[in-house]
Amino acid sequence: MKRLISLAIFILTAASLFAQCPRPAAGSTVAEPEDLFSANGALIANFNFQGPVSEPGYIKYCFTYTDGTPSPTLRLNPGDTLTLNVKNSSTAPNTAMAGMKMGTNASPASSGPCGGETILASTTNLHFHGLNIPPLCHQDEVVYTAVQTGTAFQYKFQIPANEPPGLYWYHPHPHGFSEDQVLGGATGALIVQGIQQFNPILAGLPERVIVIRDQNNTYLPPAQAPSLPPPPSWDLSINYVPLLYSSYAPAVISMKPKERQFWRVANADADTILDLQVLYGGVAQKLGVVALDGVPLGWSNGGAGAFTNWQTDIYLPPGSRAEFILDGPASGVPATFITEAIDTGPSGDFDTARTLANIVTSPTAAEPGPVLSSNTTPLGKTRFAWLGTVAPTAQRSLYFSEQQVGSNSENIDFFITVDGQTPAVFSPDSPPNIVTKVGAVEDWTIENRTQEVHEFHMHQLHFLVLEENGVPVAHPELRDTYQVGYWDGTSATYPSIKVRMDFRDPEIAGAFVYHCHILGHEDAGMMGKILVQAVQPN
Repeated sequence: MKRLISLAIFILTAASLFAQCPRPAAGSTVAEPEDLFSANGALIANFNFQGPVSEPGYIKYCFTYTDGTPSPTLRLNPGDTLTLNVKNSSTAPNTAMAGMKMGTNASPASSGPCGGETILASTTNLHFHGLNIPPLCHQDEVVYTAVQTGTAFQYKFQIPANEPPGLYWYHPHPHGFSEDQVLGGATGALIVQGIQQFNPILAGLPERVIVIRDQNNTYLPPAQAPSLPPPPSWDLSINYVPLLYSSYAPAVISMKPKERQFWRVANADADTILDLQVLYGGVAQKLGVVALDGVPLGWSNGGAGAFTNWQTDIYLPPGSRAEFILDGPASGVPATFITEAIDTGPSGDFDTARTLANIVTSPTAAEPGPVLSSNTTPLGKTRFAWLGTVAPTAQRSLYFSEQQVGSNSENIDFFITVDGQTPAVFSPDSPPNIVTKVGAVEDWTIENRTQEVHEFHMHQLHFLVLEENGVPVAHPELRDTYQVGYWDGTSATYPSIKVRMDFRDPEIAGAFVYHCHILGHEDAGMMGKILVQAVQPN
């Protein structure tokens, strides 16, 4: 009888493994994503894009590895080559967003997956968020690349030899359907290894990768239970363990008492902002932040070198990442990993406070994942020369705005506009909103003229955050995603950020985009295109 039961369990487990986009149950222990390591300077993997898969209350999408595992972590070294062979097996209805024709006027190819294709609900592609790689077909190009269902497509590029070691991530970016596919969970982590060689405090620490995702919340409180709190705009999950309204049953993180770990956390939400804390006995603990958005703190701060910023909360817009040191709780101390409530503005989403996981200690707890190498040999020349003292070659002003369409208050167009131009929803066929050249260093002031927050994201490069609301920031750092606060509706000035853009790297020459990383806003038009022209040799 035991053999029959074991066989049945094996069959069920195997069926679950190879099911489309398998997910753990609420309240499960947080498991590490599967790791795929490069070897001999290369990582080659086959991905299968699947979805939509219906589950009670939400729709799933995923990129699965050969064995059916969803969203493995891609681990590469600076200088390695990544080859991803992506097959699109989507079964989504072939509906198109009105006017979403990819690159028929300005495509790098006259037809095919890199231009001239209509974006459908079943279409996908990949963006390697944060990596400083060329905006070219088969590398990190999202304006024209359309991988249609039933077809295969190869991504192949080299991680720059001077890429900052840290946490990046990959996600689909087909304009008009980015939000749906990211909400569905088709996202994963990408790690450029070697951070302990820049910040030796990390050497030998056990490492934990946490990917926080949001998903549709379709729960409607029954009429007989009006006392239930209002539902959040989106439910959350932590490494796919769901945190569902209204029970919010937390996941479980297991660790040894008082163990020091290195946590890499990605906000892979489509729309939800996070404000992360770790509480012991209800008291917020200090977290040793060593990197944000894939760039170690001190990577390019005038040569001052690595440092650790100990703080009690970490604010992460959608798309942003934080890497930090956590000293675990003592045995028996109640401990939780939470996100605080976010004020997104009168017109914004409802991002409520939630406990993501209970941290449970045990002397026999297994290490979560790989242990960082003890190799602390300093890295070579770092990418991004210090920008703080570089004189900008141009100044630009941009702004976020919105406009209701017709009488339906839910139907809104979203814009990001260069000051002096006419607001327009993004169209891949429109000429670039900004044209500059390799070698330029520009200061951009970005205002928010709406009553909800927006999250500015730039493809292909990191920017230096100089000011918030006209006030210099205390510690300028390089970011690829940053929040612009909401307007109160009456003030004579708008909330703003000032950032310094570095276009000196010739590898990023080409056309790419900037947008709000609340993907519902981006899909509804809040995106612009920039052309960085290569400098022709004399």
